[in-house]
Amino acid sequence: MMEKTSITSLMSAFGRAYHTENSAQPVFADTAAKELMTEEEYRKVGNYLLSGIDFLAPDKKGSFSDEKQALTYLVNTQIAPTPVARARFCEDSLATALRSGTEQYVILGAGMDTFAYRHASLLKRLSVFEVDHPLTQADKLMRVNRAEFRIPETLHFVPVDFATDSLADSLLKSGFDVKKKTFFSWLGVTYYLSAEQIESTLREISSLSAEGSSLVFDFADPYLFRASERRVQNMIAMAQAGGEPMKSCFSEWDLEKLLIRYGFLIYELLEPKDIQKTYFEGQEETLTAFEHICYLNAVKKA
Repeated sequence: MMEKTSITSLMSAFGRAYHTENSAQPVFADTAAKELMTEEEYRKVGNYLLSGIDFLAPDKKGSFSDEKQALTYLVNTQIAPTPVARARFCEDSLATALRSGTEQYVILGAGMDTFAYRHASLLKRLSVFEVDHPLTQADKLMRVNRAEFRIPETLHFVPVDFATDSLADSLLKSGFDVKKKTFFSWLGVTYYLSAEQIESTLREISSLSAEGSSLVFDFADPYLFRASERRVQNMIAMAQAGGEPMKSCFSEWDLEKLLIRYGFLIYELLEPKDIQKTYFEGQEETLTAFEHICYLNAVKKA
């Protein structure tokens, strides 16, 4: 976890915000993401993407009528697909879990997640725990206060430095109840962790999970680092340049064995072709599921 505002978190928020604002039928409507950014910051991220068109889409340079068309192409092809589709998958899965008695929602690596500010009515019966590095979380709180979002009483901010702190101890100190069925989301994180860090986190999640609890996360398939697709290569290069190198990928079989070791069974797994059919069918031609990125929902068994 970086000791500064995460570049990938900022890009994800921008992708969700831009998609919401510019799509006729958003895959996922994050109506609060833009409010966590200043107008200047939002503009700078857009200009940053435009300045990188030679790297991101060299074959498209000069083919757009204006900067808005160029930026929309870059967001649709490079930035938005994974943040909007995985957020939709996660919150659809959470809705299902709530119908079966889930009472707590833990957002690991919360970054600029806006769930608590878009679903105030749900937080009357759902305790939400946002977990992130202390400095990243301090930046998030500054943004929340600047946007004048109301912080519900059932929303808990849990600062955790995974290099030194125990996730379990930190959550328990924040009022987490191990007896209650819980939904854990772990989005946009596993790529940047070593196999050892992923297993350690799964061990802690398992220790906190009552029977029937859910864990949703995204991960890269085994072909990520050998990918021929330019935008996948761009993603890996941008993460490296931003100081957040991608480290991990999994086969379904290896991931299933790891989850079983900690008491989880796979409930739903979406590969790119499934994500395309479920979330992007009927969308703009340039908005398609990202290659080699998968989503998974696992359930804790006794």
